Amino acid sequence: QVQLVESGGGLVQPGGSLRLSCAASGFTFSSSAMSWLRQAPGKGLEWVGDIVSGGRSTYLPDFAKGRFTISRDNSKNTVYLQMNSLKPEDTAVYYCARNEHSAWDYWGQGTQVTVSS
Repeated sequence: QVQLVESGGGLVQPGGSLRLSCAASGFTFSSSAMSWLRQAPGKGLEWVGDIVSGGRSTYLPDFAKGRFTISRDNSKNTVYLQMNSLKPEDTAVYYCARNEHSAWDYWGQGTQVTVSS
């Protein structure tokens, strides 16, 4: 069955960095676009970015540009989210999801990122 397992979350100070990983199984990862999303406490789901199947192109919202980078290793069936210059407002549960024709059909369980001094 399809599984997406995020890891790498934790507590980091403002200005710090984290790299999240999402290990995929149960589908043809190399043919799938992938997305990162997040949900802050008491707020709705927020799109963090996409990466196309081959990894050559990524798409990020304005708040992530210049701070976040999405990459993937298709040989490891893993997608990454590198987050730098973290701010308290980046505190959220971060999810990876398969992006199937602009619909997120499979999701991981999420990993908590807390940015606090």
